[in-house]
Amino acid sequence: MHERSLPASPNWYCSRCSDVNSSALLGVGAKNIIYLIDVSASSCRVVGELVGHKDLVSGFSFCQHAGQSHICVSSSNDGSIRFWDSDNKVLIREHAAHQSPVAAVHWSPVDKNLVVSGDEKGIVVCHWYNTGDTASFFPEPRTIFCLTCSPHTWSSVAVGYKDGMIVLIDVSKKGEVMHRLRGHEDEIHSLAWSPLTGEDTFSRPEDSEAISGVSAGDEKGCYLASGSKDQTMRIWSSSKGKSVTTLKLPYLKKRGSAVDPGVKERLWLHVHWPKGRPTQLVSSCFGGELVMWDLTRTGKQRWTLFGTSSEGQNHNRIVFNVSSVHLQDDRELLISTSMDREIKCWDLASLDCCWTLPTLGGFIYALTFSPVGAGCLALGVGDNMIRVWNTLTTQNQYDTRSFWQGIKSKVTALAWHPKKEGSLSFGTDDGKVGIYEVFSNRPPQISSSYHRKTVYTLAWGPPVPPMSFGAAGGKPLYSLYSCAGEGVILQHDPSKLSGEASDIDKLIRDTNNIKHKLSPHTDLSWKPDGKVVAIGNEDGCIDVYEAPSLKLLCSIQQHHKIINTLRWHHAHSSPPELHCLLASGSSNATVYVHDLHAIIEDPPDVPVVLTEPYRRLCGHTSKITGMVWSPHHEARLATVSYDGTAQVWDVLQEAAVSNYRGHAGYLLCVDWSPVDPDVIWTGGKDFTLQEWRVSKQEFTKPPKGKKMVNLRDKKKKNKKASGPAGAAPLEMNGEPGTGGGEKAATGQEQSGDDEEDEVNPTKSPVPPSATFETQRKSFTAAKSKDKPDLLKKKKPRSMLPISTSMDHRPKEELLQDCLTLASVKHSRAPPAGCVPGQGEHIHLGLFSDRAALYRMFEAEEEGHVEAGHYDSVVYLRLWSGDLEGALQLATEKGELNEHLLSVAPMAGFEVWSRTVEAFVKQLCLQEQYLKAASHLLSINKLYEAVDLLRSHKLYREAIALVKARLPAEEPALKELYTCWAAVLERDGHFSAAAKCYLAAGASFDAAKVIARKNDVSSLSTAAGLARISGEVALAQSLALRCAKDLAGAQDWIGAQEVLSSQESLLVHRLHLCVAELLAGMLAEPQAASQPRVASHPWASPGEHRRSIRDQVRDAWEKQFGVTQRSAGHRSAAALLQELKSVESPTPTANIPLRQVQLYSSLHLTRAVLGWLLDDDGQLMKELWQAVAWLREAGHFCVSAELCRLLFPDGVVSVCSRSHPKVIHHTEEEAKAAANSLQAFVCYHRLYQQWWRISTQMQSGLSLSAADSDPGDEVNDKVVNGGVSESGQSVCPATRRFDNLDFDASVLLSERHAACQASQRSVREIQERLAALVLRHSRAQGGQLESGEKEADSTAQTSDTREASDDAGQRPEDQETLLSLSTKMSEHQKQLADLPDTIKVYPHPDVVECCLVLLHLSKSSPSVSESLQQEAKDLLRTYGTNPSILKTCQKFLT
Repeated sequence: MHERSLPASPNWYCSRCSDVNSSALLGVGAKNIIYLIDVSASSCRVVGELVGHKDLVSGFSFCQHAGQSHICVSSSNDGSIRFWDSDNKVLIREHAAHQSPVAAVHWSPVDKNLVVSGDEKGIVVCHWYNTGDTASFFPEPRTIFCLTCSPHTWSSVAVGYKDGMIVLIDVSKKGEVMHRLRGHEDEIHSLAWSPLTGEDTFSRPEDSEAISGVSAGDEKGCYLASGSKDQTMRIWSSSKGKSVTTLKLPYLKKRGSAVDPGVKERLWLHVHWPKGRPTQLVSSCFGGELVMWDLTRTGKQRWTLFGTSSEGQNHNRIVFNVSSVHLQDDRELLISTSMDREIKCWDLASLDCCWTLPTLGGFIYALTFSPVGAGCLALGVGDNMIRVWNTLTTQNQYDTRSFWQGIKSKVTALAWHPKKEGSLSFGTDDGKVGIYEVFSNRPPQISSSYHRKTVYTLAWGPPVPPMSFGAAGGKPLYSLYSCAGEGVILQHDPSKLSGEASDIDKLIRDTNNIKHKLSPHTDLSWKPDGKVVAIGNEDGCIDVYEAPSLKLLCSIQQHHKIINTLRWHHAHSSPPELHCLLASGSSNATVYVHDLHAIIEDPPDVPVVLTEPYRRLCGHTSKITGMVWSPHHEARLATVSYDGTAQVWDVLQEAAVSNYRGHAGYLLCVDWSPVDPDVIWTGGKDFTLQEWRVSKQEFTKPPKGKKMVNLRDKKKKNKKASGPAGAAPLEMNGEPGTGGGEKAATGQEQSGDDEEDEVNPTKSPVPPSATFETQRKSFTAAKSKDKPDLLKKKKPRSMLPISTSMDHRPKEELLQDCLTLASVKHSRAPPAGCVPGQGEHIHLGLFSDRAALYRMFEAEEEGHVEAGHYDSVVYLRLWSGDLEGALQLATEKGELNEHLLSVAPMAGFEVWSRTVEAFVKQLCLQEQYLKAASHLLSINKLYEAVDLLRSHKLYREAIALVKARLPAEEPALKELYTCWAAVLERDGHFSAAAKCYLAAGASFDAAKVIARKNDVSSLSTAAGLARISGEVALAQSLALRCAKDLAGAQDWIGAQEVLSSQESLLVHRLHLCVAELLAGMLAEPQAASQPRVASHPWASPGEHRRSIRDQVRDAWEKQFGVTQRSAGHRSAAALLQELKSVESPTPTANIPLRQVQLYSSLHLTRAVLGWLLDDDGQLMKELWQAVAWLREAGHFCVSAELCRLLFPDGVVSVCSRSHPKVIHHTEEEAKAAANSLQAFVCYHRLYQQWWRISTQMQSGLSLSAADSDPGDEVNDKVVNGGVSESGQSVCPATRRFDNLDFDASVLLSERHAACQASQRSVREIQERLAALVLRHSRAQGGQLESGEKEADSTAQTSDTREASDDAGQRPEDQETLLSLSTKMSEHQKQLADLPDTIKVYPHPDVVECCLVLLHLSKSSPSVSESLQQEAKDLLRTYGTNPSILKTCQKFLT
């Protein structure tokens, strides 16, 4: 239909708004239209549009399957999915499965019938093209940004979300989520699958583990690339569901043309994986560059920039979409769309730009060919830019330059200088006038005189006074005239734009002696010879003035609506009688042509008024917006209109020649090609510029339209049908005007009806298309002379509806009312039955006296009450002066408002006070508590206001009010703080609750509530708060809790810092010092399994043979100043007394080792304090407890290590090397403790000797105290005879071993052996008694509970059987319960006769020690004969227990 065309700019911020099919047809979504562009390696051509969406196109995709590649699908913010036939440009089917704006759509590369779409609410819909079925899924409640179907598996779809999440779903399993890919931190802009299946395309060392995997099913995985706003791209493994590579965008030096610094650009990271290139990935970059990534490389060599062969190839704004196509000649092209409003084509082989197609981001307000430079076309566009297109170049069909500097508004008017090449004047929507020199790189000159409104028209003409006066040499040949929306025409001096422009109205008034106000001007046109100028006005009148004095020659009063355009016929190669033809177009649809030849050639003395045109051109159905005379023909005129068409006329014949209907909206401008008589260019509100041939048009006349009233009625119906948020139906011919009085050609409708996507992303809910202007509330209201829009406003409800309705009766009754009223006014006695303001004459109350008016008010009030309009009743009472009655009624009906409250004081303080209280209740019912409290303050009810706020839990506001208005000691304040604190504490806001308690003076409660969180930081803060507040006991308690937690976490420095703030906690600091030294010196893996977070330098382990007691004593003296000579609260006696109050629980096996060490270090601290006091008994008992804690809690090896640290020489009586002293015990208990401690020291040494010998003997076996439990070894190897056998089998006669380095006789205590034998017997008798009781209960089987579990019975039976088997070998097998009880009593009596010291301070198992010694004697001469004999005697006496009897016999025989 058209030759060349500049389409609308592709929509921004869409993940896939363009696509290209195998036939090299590119589809691009721009506004609500899809433009189809035929692309090749050398050029491109717009071949059609797909029109039908009611809102912005958000996604577009071709079917890529053979035989179906002409089918495509599009999505829109209107929620619809549409299938199109791109060959025939028709809609095939529409789906409305989405309820929200659709964000993305994709046609599956695998299944030719599957299309997947996703909307902003997170709904994913599968559409089946062949059947028309749909299926919806909801994989994630997030906003979808993009989605893409797998090119290898039909059911796999990747979905990218706004928050950075990527989800892989299986549409064959109802949208089941296969993987959630987490890694990106911001919006997912684009997703692209690898064109090759499998995950072995490329490999990097760090990614080998991630890449080599295969999915669980039969299908191999596939890589997925993603681009995000977080400036990174990631390559994901779809089989493993995790990232394998991250690519960070490079920062590139800006290339190409400059970018407006006032526009802040954001990043859009698009990724495209070209077919057949599995190792190459194309991505966008920060400033519009395109980058090719080689995924097989690393470092800076990993990417290559497009378009480096010459300057200016790249986009200069961010790129949104990229798609690729293989041509038949095996060339591969890449098509990109960008924010810079250009579509570029790239050769993937050379990475060079093949061609650039400019696009337009706004209405085309003006277009004009240069009269000097042939084929140089200037466009004024609503995207704040001027385009200059050299339309005659042969190499580049779209050779355009863009100019944006100094404009910053919509370009609404253009005019080339008649003589000076490249000098282009422009006018803007904000009233700016300037001149660009388009062949230089300089910014434009801007006139210092601004219009207040939109510039409509620019024209070059001869100067008129005062500019025409002056020196002959300095007088300019041409002035620049501008006409704008405020109705003023200014004359600018092009050589001095900084000077003030002159208003020509002053000259017109002076020359023509005009006193009245001139009609606002809307257009002007200078005759080409400069002799006369035609000026169009808002009232439809056209005035023709003679230059230079601007004497009025004639007024043309043919139009009756605003003049939009005026054009004089050209003066070259045409008969002189045609030179004076003036064509005019207005908001009427008719074009008039006037012949002014006689008037111009013979100017009249008095201005002439013309009321008849020379020619009348009828056919358009809406306002005329632009026109141009053909420079090649005589009296050939082209016009454009709001009816959406361009019309060519033969003026002399008044005949329509050709009609062009290629635009999708109404037209604004037109110009004839200066070189081709058959070519015309038009632009309009569809954002497109189109070139077309007159001779090739199908139609000759515009389409027939309807009357304006019908169109307006239709528009109203459309608005009602679509609702406030809906979209009006699309009309091919655009929308008709709303009547006269509107300057259409250059953007009168600037108040919100222009292109939104110039500054906003396409996600905007407001459609930018001109065809949607029925939705704009502000449509032309400001600049329209007619007032149709005022009728649309909702009419307010009448205050006097009854009397008003009486004035709308039949004419005869209204005339009778006049006679009745005259009788009332002029007769002393009114007519019978006539009472003005009542009954049938209620409406006459308005025209009679006050009493009648009051009667009318009463009747009106009754009507309002029946209708429920109480507010109207209130106002009527106010008007009649019954203020108290009005307030009373409003109070009863709950209709009080701010206005009534403001007038209430006029009725007195009591009435006002009652009204305020009633209004407060009304506000509380409406839950406006803050407002209610403020009104209570106005009547000085402060306490009531506070109570109101508190009762509704607005504590913060209540406290602020009390503190602002009441004394600081106000009791209510403390109560408020306390109540609020309780609420905050209940809700878990402990810090805020603590602040409330502090403000209320309850420091104790503040500290307690902070401590409730029970973490280290809270406890520390609570302790500090309690200390500052003087709560000493609480501060100590909290500090100890905090220090205990820190010590448990091995943060010794933190624990000491917490305690250091309080001098009274010195003894606990000493305890932590001991605990830290102990933790650092215990060398076994069990003790060092957890790393220490923070420790002091002095706590590092000391010399290997140095006692821990010496290190503790040194640390105390250096770090804490505690010595034997310390006095006062630092004295050892005071510290020991304080530490004795700290309880230590009974050891159990389930206490963690760290806690056990803390308890053990507590006893060690007491021992050192006793040592400082020379209290040997205290020292020895506490040392015994320290070792016993570890042993009884099950940490045998740690206990042994502690013994080594305490007694490096193995002698308990030697207290220290650094402080020599031999301990002498005077009391029996201390002596027993020392003996027990010495026995355990020897016991540990005995085992060390045994393990050392075993290690030397058994080269293949390595036993370590750290790897096994000694108790288990004793049971396995000693009791069961394993050691004895191994000892007998491995004992080379030649091996010699060292003698025992300790006195082993302390282990062979007969008193302890007797005690242990009795304890063993008691345990054995208890087991046998339990077996007897169990056997008895079995015999009474009938009495067992029916619910007893069979498994338990079986287990108990087997235990009993085993016990019976053991007992069967004993002579006392048939013992009774009585005999066993007797034996139990005997053994218990023996235990009771033993001294308590033996039971309290036990020794190691004597029988066990005997067995180990005898075993050692088999392989080592280190055990003396006497010691062996003593051990054998003890075994004979006390080794009678059946469990060890067999082992004992091996040594005794």
